[in-house]
Amino acid sequence: MLLLRLLGVLVAIAIASGVAAYMVSGDKRFLRLSARLAKYALIVAFVFLALLALERVIAL
Repeated sequence: MLLLRLLGVLVAIAIASGVAAYMVSGDKRFLRLSARLAKYALIVAFVFLALLALERVIAL
């Protein structure tokens, strides 16, 4: 779980850095990168939570 928390913090820092880079440079490439990173991070989080829920259901 510690590894997942660390990964979450790193993803949040990467997204914030991309948005900041977009604000400084005005290059839409950084904003697209941040959006793509956020989308995939949410997908991974939902899959992980679904697996945890499935584990609970199977354990009952």
